[in-house]
Amino acid sequence: MQACLATWFGVGHLRPAPGTWASALAVLLGVILHRLGHFPALALATGAAVALGLWAISGWTAGMADKDRSEIVIDEIAGQWLALCFPSAGFWLMGLPADRFPYPGWVAAFVFFRLFDIWKPWLVGRADRRTDAAGVMLDDLWAGLFAGVATMIAAGISHGVMG
Repeated sequence: MQACLATWFGVGHLRPAPGTWASALAVLLGVILHRLGHFPALALATGAAVALGLWAISGWTAGMADKDRSEIVIDEIAGQWLALCFPSAGFWLMGLPADRFPYPGWVAAFVFFRLFDIWKPWLVGRADRRTDAAGVMLDDLWAGLFAGVATMIAAGISHGVMG
């Protein structure tokens, strides 16, 4: 069960770029969660992915030298959902109906998340250098946080300049 969750039901075995495949799937699932239950559903799912990810990664990689294996992608799911929480919360707070999740919000969250996850600036890189299961999750959570903030800044600039 831990391997199944850690690889997000086999998505981590897709090649090339399993992290990008997982992030794309996370966007699709995140938009569905938003439409089903708006921001609260996405936030709850994100929290569950973090908790399950820590459990699955630490259990499955126990005794392995490499804790950050390329097929582990539940961290991308959690980080991408965290990035999506930012525009989702914005739409929820604005009172938009749940069936509205305009594409610039989720596209920007995806692009910024992949950028920060690959580039690994500052705290993302520091967490990535950890050799434990928490570090595997933490670098993607930092990337998700940075991506969410960048998404909201981009939205503010876009709406301030073009709206």
